[in-house]
Amino acid sequence: MMRIAMNDAADSQHLIEMGREALRIEARAVAALIDRLGDDFGGACQMLLACTGRVVVSGMGKSGHVGGKIAATLASTGTPAFFLHPAEASHGDLGMVTKGDVVLAISYSGETAELLTILPLFKRMGAPLIAMTGNPASTLGREADVHLDISVPAEACPLNLAPTASTTATLAMGDALAVALLKHRGFTEADFARSHPGGSLGRRLLLHVTDVMRRGDELPRVGPDTPLTEGLLEMSRKRLGLTAVVDGDDRVLGIFTDGDLRRALDRRADIHGSRMSEVMTRNPRSIGPNELAAEAVLLMEKHAVNGLLVLDDSGRLVGALNVHDLLRAGVM
Repeated sequence: MMRIAMNDAADSQHLIEMGREALRIEARAVAALIDRLGDDFGGACQMLLACTGRVVVSGMGKSGHVGGKIAATLASTGTPAFFLHPAEASHGDLGMVTKGDVVLAISYSGETAELLTILPLFKRMGAPLIAMTGNPASTLGREADVHLDISVPAEACPLNLAPTASTTATLAMGDALAVALLKHRGFTEADFARSHPGGSLGRRLLLHVTDVMRRGDELPRVGPDTPLTEGLLEMSRKRLGLTAVVDGDDRVLGIFTDGDLRRALDRRADIHGSRMSEVMTRNPRSIGPNELAAEAVLLMEKHAVNGLLVLDDSGRLVGALNVHDLLRAGVM
């Protein structure tokens, strides 16, 4: 463990207290927004709900960084949005904006030159304008169709210069918009997953059984007259902890698992003389290939089993999977 000298410890405590004070200032800035939300916020939400295009978020500097996050949050929660850099907009990127879009412009001063330069072009396009500023009387605040007040009493920066509390308040206001729209639209987990196919939620909600099941030569199967010893070898070769027992048309007659083996041993079954039809479990739990993999998880948990057979509509064996397959796929 690193040793801290007495004067270093005092300095460390001072640093901790400065950090705490910064968080207190930012927490107060966000809390102040709660009572400030009113008709303007409701109007902004209605404007975004009525948007037939996309939400164009724009801002410079720190406001631009926050704006990028707001655009990403809107886009991932059911409100199509993208970030437009105001300086680049003056050099051709304004072509990204189309009829039906709504503009969300962010500037704490409300006087950011790059935004004011393209403001008349937004107006000429007829794009509704929502402004987030700390000064309703600013140029941007006056020109906006709806103004959202993100003013803060002070920045967390002791010089009151670096955007800190104000950017936190701006980010929180953006989240408030996104969440209000999400809830109004009835946005669901499945909707969220479609925008996040690479995430754990996307895997859990979008993967189907056919995406994770064993098939072909990996699929353990034996006939009902197969000796138990050969059934055990099949289970060992395929490493699935089970084998399907099928007829000549691959219709499933039963399943044999590690649990069935233990039960057979408990009743002193003849390992060398028994046939699979004598030791298998009939009417096994199964699932269809087009079911969500999440349904397979629920079935396994509900019935306390470690594997499932996958059957088509005719009851023919098309696959199998176990807990390890679902874990590897990130579904569990």
